[in-house]
Amino acid sequence: MKTDLHLHFDGNCTEAFAFYEKTFNSEIAMCMKYSDAPAGNPVPPDMADKVMHASLPIGTILLMGCDVPKDRCGLPLGGFQISVSDADEAEVKRLYAALSDGGSVQMPLMPTFWSPLFGMCTDKFGVAWMVGVPGPQM
Repeated sequence: MKTDLHLHFDGNCTEAFAFYEKTFNSEIAMCMKYSDAPAGNPVPPDMADKVMHASLPIGTILLMGCDVPKDRCGLPLGGFQISVSDADEAEVKRLYAALSDGGSVQMPLMPTFWSPLFGMCTDKFGVAWMVGVPGPQM
């Protein structure tokens, strides 16, 4: 079984995925706008240039996302964090700095009993992250 993650955005999926592409030194695998839907599929005029589906490989997962039409928009993102770890402390510091820039910090990078370096933040798109160096228990 493979498990991936799909995020909903309020019209800024293109900007978010460009940011994640740069932050994680990855390449967007696929991006389809609502206007790319086959003929006969109704597309609200205000959604034509919005993202119907985007995907980006990050580590062992495929991060996916879309812009959600206003009439289907649910609650803001919440109730989860994406966990990213790397053995290279410099890379963890770089990722944390990029992800927290313009967002908010819940826990600054610091040593913990489970990790030599760990922190939590929410990025400027409202996505929550845990970033750290694996410890012996991981």
